[in-house]
Amino acid sequence: MKIYIHTLGCKVNQYESQAIEAILKSKGHELCSKDDDFDAFIVNTCAVTAESGRKSRQIIRQLKASHPDAICAVCGCYSQISPQDVEDIGADVLFGSGDRLSFIQALISAYEKKTTAVSIDEPLKRRVFEVLPAGNIGTRTRATLKIEDGCSNFCSYCIIPYARGPVRSLPLEEIKSQAESLYAGGYKEIIITGIEIASYGKDLKDGETLSGAISAIAQAAPGVRLHLGSLEVRCITEELVSTLASLGTVCPHFHLSLQSGCDETLRRMNRKYGTDRFYEATVLLRKYFPDCSITADLITGFPGETQEEFEKTLEFIQKCRFSYIHVFPYSVRPGTVAAKMDGQVPNSVKHERAKTVSEICEKMHRQYLEMWVDKTLSVLFETESDGISLGHSENYLPVAAEGKGLHNIVKTVKITGVDGDRLTGLILN
Repeated sequence: MKIYIHTLGCKVNQYESQAIEAILKSKGHELCSKDDDFDAFIVNTCAVTAESGRKSRQIIRQLKASHPDAICAVCGCYSQISPQDVEDIGADVLFGSGDRLSFIQALISAYEKKTTAVSIDEPLKRRVFEVLPAGNIGTRTRATLKIEDGCSNFCSYCIIPYARGPVRSLPLEEIKSQAESLYAGGYKEIIITGIEIASYGKDLKDGETLSGAISAIAQAAPGVRLHLGSLEVRCITEELVSTLASLGTVCPHFHLSLQSGCDETLRRMNRKYGTDRFYEATVLLRKYFPDCSITADLITGFPGETQEEFEKTLEFIQKCRFSYIHVFPYSVRPGTVAAKMDGQVPNSVKHERAKTVSEICEKMHRQYLEMWVDKTLSVLFETESDGISLGHSENYLPVAAEGKGLHNIVKTVKITGVDGDRLTGLILN
């Protein structure tokens, strides 16, 4: 069977699609591109915003129109939350955000026996972490290792706890086993991901924490760069950060989930921290990882956000000196508490505020890039074009340097300039 897989959303979705790819290939099936002729297609959907749901529906319809004879298999968070919408579009195999192994078997049965299947569980009743193979397919240099699933924070704007269920953690022995496998596979960087990795271990009842999980990966994959997924700042303590620094392989790039720089807005969002705690986390990170890259997510125009609250956010993000901010105008997500809140902000105001943040962000990003000129960075090279090799530094800045045959090789690069959103440099060794 020839299969095309289209993935929307976060790194967890990407990880799960890669696991599906690996399992299908191990069973003798062939993966292909969107432009090929294929027997079946999989859409791994996203539901984090209403726009994500719209895009999920759109791609399903497009693939059905362009490949009307192919089996349509849909999984992911959007099909978990809105299965009837997906069924109405005409999915032959319809699963949610869990039980990937049964999903794969249902797809194979649909191909071999012309059957259909619908299986949607109740995420809030999930208690077991589904173990899937880690890694990447093809020529990718980074491997993804998912150590946690689910979230129990119930932020007022977020549907994900209802789509993914409560926190479930991958047992430490399985983490070690998967990390050892990735090390043996020659990967030079492991991305440690999950829906909310800061909560790792809370369900295990054995005292294991995120610090222990990262330490275990570092031990099982010596010398491999470890890149952490998004962190909730309450987990960033002196103990954690000092441990990460002592490992010597943790990448100095930390993505923190901010959402707002105003305490009043954070309370309406049902975030579990304030700006003082958030800023404390940035200070701790810079204490142990000087000049590290700190990036963040930010929502503008959340219900009730006044101009005064927004200005507090502007002041706070400049105080934190982020190297980059992913900014999103607030998107009403049906089924969440925030969707029913008073004080919904007009779209024009949301987008204008997002534009203002983006302009500040661009200046901070440029300043962070320019500070590396005449300094050296360790770069993992990934691709090559016309004799120029492209890769990412340990603090996740894109770097271009003259050189050939460097795929999946780490080199020390002296940075010589800034070219748009990337650095240019000279390979030293």
